[in-house]
Amino acid sequence: MALSKDLLTIIVCPKCKGLLEYKENENRLQCDMCRLAYRIEDDIPILLVEEAEKY
Repeated sequence: MALSKDLLTIIVCPKCKGLLEYKENENRLQCDMCRLAYRIEDDIPILLVEEAEKY
């Protein structure tokens, strides 16, 4: 199941408050400003800066 389009319009990066881009094929959300990627587990975005991966 993919993330809700409504959720994607309101969700922001917890570090910089920038927009997140949904990478469906990688199952993650990316912030191009911070260059951080947040994983999605069981259709729940893990929006913890300390859990994010740099890319």
